[in-house]
Amino acid sequence: MPLLTIHHKTEYRYAHPVAFGEHRIMLRPRDSHDLRVLAGSLEIVPQPMSLRWIHDVFGNSVAIATFDERAETLSFTATATVEHNPAEEFALTPDDPAYFYPFAYNDEEVPDLVQFITPQYGDPDGALLAWALDFLDEQSPTPTYNILSGMTHGIRKTFTYRKRHEHGTQHPLDTLQTGSGTCRDYALFMIEALRRLGIAARFVSGYIFIPGDRGKSYVGGGSTHAWVQVYLPSAGWIEFDPTNGIVGTRDLVRVAVARDPRQATPLHGTYLGSADAFVGMEVSINVVSAGEDARV
Repeated sequence: MPLLTIHHKTEYRYAHPVAFGEHRIMLRPRDSHDLRVLAGSLEIVPQPMSLRWIHDVFGNSVAIATFDERAETLSFTATATVEHNPAEEFALTPDDPAYFYPFAYNDEEVPDLVQFITPQYGDPDGALLAWALDFLDEQSPTPTYNILSGMTHGIRKTFTYRKRHEHGTQHPLDTLQTGSGTCRDYALFMIEALRRLGIAARFVSGYIFIPGDRGKSYVGGGSTHAWVQVYLPSAGWIEFDPTNGIVGTRDLVRVAVARDPRQATPLHGTYLGSADAFVGMEVSINVVSAGEDARV
């Protein structure tokens, strides 16, 4: 059970003092049986007038800050120490209801999974569906694991990772047509492909720990990371990282889950001032284990 400490600092700079609107901060790791938060802190400068914590519709921890003073800089520094106990890579047996695709979800689970099965983005010419169908065997049924693993490693091997400076996530069709994107783009693309097969999938935002022995094989560092959770009967929610070809939670620290990436923005807020007042933003993220430093 390795201990990991996450340092995440975001600083906004302005040309002159500005006022700040409400800011929503989603940086606290998500407690679970495989990830336990041992300590955490959130420092905000200037100090907010009020800071309260809520759970959003998905059960994620969200801090909401309001301010009553002006400043030329606004910084958020979150630190968390977690006990990370990644589960062994899952394996389905022929007795599992989802061993072969297609499979059916339990009638009691379907109402809760509808939002994660229903595609959220358009596919007018069926390009996303066609891409997804390529992972099915010509003679069905297809082992479900082959589909999920095939997509995860297929995106990693055939798409080109690139950082984008634009805000948000690009449309899945843009990711398919350009064959490139960020980790958030890859995650959304895979989610939409799976939903077209009727497989429940949702977006995960968090951090990736880069040990020294795998530093050269991992990409997607320098910012928060994103990947996919897939729900399978009897197996539950399983993680797949198409950016790095990771199946399971190895080296992945979960912060938030959501139906759509826009619902898992790590930090969101406004300032009151002219458009040209904003000078820039700097983000610094480090994940450190006992005796070993690592950058995400």
